[in-house]
Amino acid sequence: MKWSGQAKETAERLREELLERQSPDGAWRLCCESGVMSDAFLLILLKAMDWMEDHRELARRIAQRIAVLQEDGGGWKLHEDQKEGHLESTVEAYYALLATGYYEYGDPRMVNARRFILALGGLGEVRTMMTQVLLCMTGQLDWPRVLRIPVETLLAPSWLPLSLFDLSGHARVHLVPVLMLASGSFKLGDGRLPNLSELVAGESRSFLKPPSLPGPLAGMAEALAAGHSPLYPASLDKGEKFMLDRIEPNGTLLTYSTATILMIAALVSIGYPPSHEVIRRGLDGIRSLVWDDPRHEISHLQIASSTVWDTAMLGCVLHESGLSADHDALQRAAGYIASRQQTAKGDWARRNPRTPPGGWGFSDVNTRYPDIDDTTASLSMLQRIPAADAFPDEARERGDRWVWSMQNKDGGWPAFERESGSPLIGLIQFEQASQIVTDPSTVDLTARTLAWSSRRNDPAPSWVSAAVDPGEGGQDPHGDAAVRAAAWILKQQQRSGCWPGRWGIAYVHGTGAAITGLMAMRAKRSASALYRGMNWLLSVQNADGGWGESCFSDVASEYRALGASTPSQTAWALEGLMAHPSSPPVAIDRGIECLIELLEADDWRSRYPTGGGLPGHVYLNYHSSRYIWPLRVLSAYAASAASKLNGAEPKS
Repeated sequence: MKWSGQAKETAERLREELLERQSPDGAWRLCCESGVMSDAFLLILLKAMDWMEDHRELARRIAQRIAVLQEDGGGWKLHEDQKEGHLESTVEAYYALLATGYYEYGDPRMVNARRFILALGGLGEVRTMMTQVLLCMTGQLDWPRVLRIPVETLLAPSWLPLSLFDLSGHARVHLVPVLMLASGSFKLGDGRLPNLSELVAGESRSFLKPPSLPGPLAGMAEALAAGHSPLYPASLDKGEKFMLDRIEPNGTLLTYSTATILMIAALVSIGYPPSHEVIRRGLDGIRSLVWDDPRHEISHLQIASSTVWDTAMLGCVLHESGLSADHDALQRAAGYIASRQQTAKGDWARRNPRTPPGGWGFSDVNTRYPDIDDTTASLSMLQRIPAADAFPDEARERGDRWVWSMQNKDGGWPAFERESGSPLIGLIQFEQASQIVTDPSTVDLTARTLAWSSRRNDPAPSWVSAAVDPGEGGQDPHGDAAVRAAAWILKQQQRSGCWPGRWGIAYVHGTGAAITGLMAMRAKRSASALYRGMNWLLSVQNADGGWGESCFSDVASEYRALGASTPSQTAWALEGLMAHPSSPPVAIDRGIECLIELLEADDWRSRYPTGGGLPGHVYLNYHSSRYIWPLRVLSAYAASAASKLNGAEPKS
């Protein structure tokens, strides 16, 4: 515990920064930053809809952000260790900058970008679905025939082997407007947008590598794409209704800015005028997701805001750092979180119809798309920081019941919807489809749910029967559901000893979470697995004492070292090691030393995107990650040192 003094000082500094950044309503509104895709979609929408002049300052600030991210070689990267740049991001950035009018074809920045794109084969080599959609819906290239899934499929009943509701919720709200756009010949912004024909290598206006489908399914799509059935008008009506029914109070489609942009384009394609209230509110909602950086005079369109997640997690770690539950900042945060509990059923209820709503969503305005991680984080915070009359027992019970009811049959927890998917989804084979179109159980969410469950200090709910090792405390308030979850996590361990993570990059995140969750519930028959997990974390510790994993890991489906340490990944590994009683103290001390140095440096390593989004195309840099995970482990480290100094064992 040689760094306990510095750990305490750093934790106190982080705590003071957070208290200064809290909003008057008790929330923390920090940026959920991604690459250039969402920014490009917005700038191209503004130009296509002839809205650019009305939003000139916003366009300038977003264009400035895109421009400063360009590499010397002409391309744009998804993450720092992507040496040459990323074709799809460069196409998006190039298109968007030209659309603003601030950059001309002959500008050196554009010439370099064009050279980079053509060196990689031009537009025909674009593979990522969202970039293909952007190019097709604005008329730059033809829709791939295998992507022109007939919009009539929207009418397929949910009891068929493969229906729209077998997909994940975030896939659905993006796919429905895409199907509507792909079904016709409408071109958004026809005549207003720059022509990208100079980026087409050769004469073909088709993608050279379109998303692939197995032979029989591809043949069926080809045949159906040739024309429409008599159900075509009705299917457009159904697509329209699907979107309108899922508009959030701020006007966005299920809170996603990219889905909202696609919705606007789809509605215009079926005759909505740009002045229509739904379209106007959609644009207002998109603008509400813009994050401004006054220091650098840039702006960024977030794909979604992370306000609920940030506030719940930051409230928890501030309390863990020693802030009293009665502190005004925590009371205001608890009041805010209590007010965001959802009371309406969403698509999750299709497979869980008997459970009343009670979860929390990710963003500030999410009212119908709750998720497991935000719900357990919110419940954890409100358990520690009672929100007076704002969160009665009935509301807590609804939250608890919702979490337990969402467990999958395999024992794990998904993010948004239980038992998502169909065996036929395996026929959809575009890049990283398994992590986009379905919502399977994941190790990180399941482990964090176990950790939340272990902290419950009230009697077990009536629907949960105790069935795990009670340890020294006697009857344990975990049930068979927790046992099945632990067993599922153990089955996911890889031969090397690590566990995969989905919502953080990637194996460091999954392994740290798995160890923490399994240790928290004293899972039976887990000793060997936990020991192997601990040893794996030690084996990938960097020379500087920290941990750093590349975003390439989630594409390769195996660990890829970053070659540098990052604060969040170092904290994830430390959390796992500090939970295991056999972890070498010297390794933890070295990790704490590195974490303190990283927080003081605050360089590119702190901005490296360690949040998982769309593998190979969207990675997230949560600005809250600088505080949540480091503050948690630094506070625990300092508290452990103080307890040992006083001759007492630290509390778990």
